Amino acid sequence: MEGITEVGYWAAELESVLARVAGRFGRADLRWRMRDYVRGLLGQAARKNGWQLAEWAGHRTPDGLQRLLNSSVWDADALVDDVRAYVSESLGPGGVLIIDDTGFIKKGTTSAGVGRQYTGTSGKIDNCQIGVFAAYATRSGRALLDRELYLPKAWTSDRDRCRAAKIPDERGFATKGELARDIVRRCLATGLPATWVTADEAYGQDWHFRRLLEQLGIGYVVAVPKSQQIKSLAGIWRIDQLTEDAPANAWQRLSCGDGAKGPRVYDWAGAKLPANLIFDPDPPTHHRWVMARRSLSDPGELAYYLAYAPVGVEIAELAQVAGSRWAIEECFQAAKNECGLDQYEVRRYPGWYRHITLAMLAHAVLTALAAQAGEAAKGAAETDQPSSRSPWQRSGGSWTLSCPTHEPTATPSPTH
Repeated sequence: MEGITEVGYWAAELESVLARVAGRFGRADLRWRMRDYVRGLLGQAARKNGWQLAEWAGHRTPDGLQRLLNSSVWDADALVDDVRAYVSESLGPGGVLIIDDTGFIKKGTTSAGVGRQYTGTSGKIDNCQIGVFAAYATRSGRALLDRELYLPKAWTSDRDRCRAAKIPDERGFATKGELARDIVRRCLATGLPATWVTADEAYGQDWHFRRLLEQLGIGYVVAVPKSQQIKSLAGIWRIDQLTEDAPANAWQRLSCGDGAKGPRVYDWAGAKLPANLIFDPDPPTHHRWVMARRSLSDPGELAYYLAYAPVGVEIAELAQVAGSRWAIEECFQAAKNECGLDQYEVRRYPGWYRHITLAMLAHAVLTALAAQAGEAAKGAAETDQPSSRSPWQRSGGSWTLSCPTHEPTATPSPTH
């Protein structure tokens, strides 16, 4: 009886979501095809491609589902607004907006945006499409909520090729960082109740990305490469050189969240930078931080971060935000394995957006159904006083950067 009740609850939730988005599809036949497509993505078909989804739905051919993706009149961007709203309601406020990209391995040269480019999906240069995505994570769960297809210059410089793939004439070249900034603006403008943003170093090293977040008044913890320059009134350093100056007692052993094998514990060091006189109010509402994460099993393995946090936030919370970035990798894995995110056969630009958005909707339903699960934040550790010659100085319960031990160039800069 309990299993029957659970199946009924799942079916009711799915029907509620499908009814919620039905207005985006102007004709009754489109609404039914959309329902069959999403149900198929959540179903047991071995692969979520046109023929198998059609077979699972009881259609004689995949023609109707292919028309849904390729030629029917409906707005995938309007549907993704519904996905964002549904995810926000299901997961609640105070979460982390996560930016990352993923690859879709493809054959041939005609699929929109396809080309030989590096993708973390295979860990090498491959023939693929790249999508830039946003996910939202709270203690209740995580789900994808926005997407953009990256178009290499080899595509945007060839307008005939673009038109053959139904890429709009107004769509020009945009870097992955520019696409990420567009996604962030949309998510926050449409009311996503996020408190933080995080991203890997491909996005974190982009000053324009960090500055946008500061202008929007949202905190961030973003990874950066070891060569990242830190510029402030206190000096200019490479972040790895700065970390080398951290005294031993500046390191704290903290969890950055639970993984498959329990808490993910690292040694962390972090210090606040002096206020930027160009951008910051007096007194400041936020502090900028530099942070480093060190592996317990291999102390030579370090990762580096820049953060922008409200006054009063300490490193234990920043470590949790940094650790939440892995939630988007879990979203990619679940959406590909369970909802066919990468199993499409469309080649044209509108078809990519439509399939991806419907797969995100399917994944959001799974997330909402599992949203009772939550994770508690883990504890913190205490620190001691450093050497007076170090640029790392204790101030209250945290560290700040003062004068460096070498002579820096102390020129005020709008970058940091």
